[in-house]
Parts: sequence; C-alpha cells; structure tokens
Amino acid sequence: MELKQRKFGKRQTGQGMTEYIIIVALIAIASITVVSFFGGTVRNQMAGMATELSGQKATDEISAAQNAADVASGDAQTEKNMGSYENTVSQ
Repeated sequence: MELKQRKFGKRQTGQGMTEYIIIVALIAIASITVVSFFGGTVRNQMAGMATELSGQKATDEISAAQNAADVASGDAQTEKNMGSYENTVSQ
C-alpha cells in the first residue's frame, strides 16, 4: 500500500509541473501578441524620450509613435476569425 502512495505522489508532482509549463506558455503567447501590436509604439516612444533627454526636440519620434498607436488601434478594432488568416500549405 505504501508503495502505491509513493508512486501517486510522484505523478501529482509531474502534473503540477505540466500545469505550470502550460501557464508559462500561455503568458508567453500573450506577451508576443501584445508586443506585436504595440511594439512599434513603445519603440518610437523610447526613441522620443532618448532624443528629449539629449536636449533635442523629438517631434518626429512623437508623431511616429502616434502613427504606430493608430495602426495598432485599427488592427485591434478589426474583427478576425479563422478565415482571416492565410493558409500557406505547400504541396
């Protein structure tokens, strides 16, 4: 009986590890999605801050950040389904 309990305990430890791996994978996918939508905006804002810190005007970077934010906002507003993605299977 004691032998069966030890084996069951090891299986539960493996199950917990699998659950954590799935959670980490979902967080990574969500992070990649957010960066793909807003990466250009953040990159342009950082460039604008660096330019301002150097003592110059950052009007180009600020307008580029606004344009990237507008594009990301437009992408977020469009409704997508499975038919929106291209199927590029080579035959």
